[in-house]
Amino acid sequence: MDNKRILRGISSMATKSVLSQLTQSYHHLTGVKVEIESVGGVDAAKRIGQGENFDMVLLASDAIARLRDADRVIATSTHDWVQSDVAMAIPAGAATLSIHNEETLKAAVLSSPSISYSTGPSGVYLEKLFERWGVLEAIKARLVVPPPGIAVGSLVAKGEVALGFQQMSELISVSGIQILGKLPSDVAFITTFSAAIPCGLLGQDERIQDVQKFFQYLSSAPTADVKRQQGMSPLA
Repeated sequence: MDNKRILRGISSMATKSVLSQLTQSYHHLTGVKVEIESVGGVDAAKRIGQGENFDMVLLASDAIARLRDADRVIATSTHDWVQSDVAMAIPAGAATLSIHNEETLKAAVLSSPSISYSTGPSGVYLEKLFERWGVLEAIKARLVVPPPGIAVGSLVAKGEVALGFQQMSELISVSGIQILGKLPSDVAFITTFSAAIPCGLLGQDERIQDVQKFFQYLSSAPTADVKRQQGMSPLA
């Protein structure tokens, strides 16, 4: 295949499944092949920061903003395209938990023998929430930090974690777990995912236009059903 018809990108694991489907449908629609490498979000941002050669980067909007501020992506290229809620899960077969508001969530966290959450934006949010509750120090010994490349859902499925928090899109296809639902509405956390073009493409106007066309497709109406199937939400 002509390399000009292949676009390469890097993304966080949270959008791996939805991007797998959308890149396939885009290829069928346009003939342009988009290859996305999905890794940990911190690793993806680091690699873009080091100048690794990619046509696009797709991460949480705050990570994209940091890359923009560091002049690692073209400032005018940022494009929001999907949103995802943080959800909760327990091992399949475990006694279910009733979590419907902030107080019941706090009680569940305090009673769980082990807790895990990702190191991305949702993890930062949860730590701040636990700090506001005044319980972070009390539960620190029970926190299980997922090793690099290991999803929280897999730790829950193995029974290594009693209560796990992760993007719904990363939990929805994991077997061996019971998803309790999204965080209660009074403490809900929604991550917006954005795409941007690394500065290494400056001057390559035709290639930039090809990437921008893909970005427009990512937020187009025909992609909404795929996003919902993967536990994510189209932009309002």
